Amino acid sequence: MKVKRINHISIAVPTLEDGRTALSILGFAAGPDEHVESQRTNTCFLQTEDGETAIELIAPQGNESLDRFLNRRGTGMHHICLEVDNLSATLTELQTAGVELIDQSPREGAHGHLVAFIHPRATGGVLFELCQCA
Repeated sequence: MKVKRINHISIAVPTLEDGRTALSILGFAAGPDEHVESQRTNTCFLQTEDGETAIELIAPQGNESLDRFLNRRGTGMHHICLEVDNLSATLTELQTAGVELIDQSPREGAHGHLVAFIHPRATGGVLFELCQCA
């Protein structure tokens, strides 16, 4: 598996406005809100001035897993997203190596990118999202 870069760090929030207010104080510029139907979430990406670093805010819109996360832990870091060139090949490689996955195949995520998640049990308790950008 070859990681190109960290694409973003995701923070779970009850509402996008909650997170946007807190991060705007730190100088992050908020992009437009997006509803990601396939994941039943609302999302907003905030970027640094140079556009190199992104934080994603995710709020549940019927996503029961994200609701449970917020109820148990409150607002906080949810996952780290790693960008790869070929997500299907990466998932096959991880499956062959016996890595526990949440998603066995890519699905559509924010910005129309293909995404899949590695189960936190396989990574010492950290949820990793893999993404293939268009």
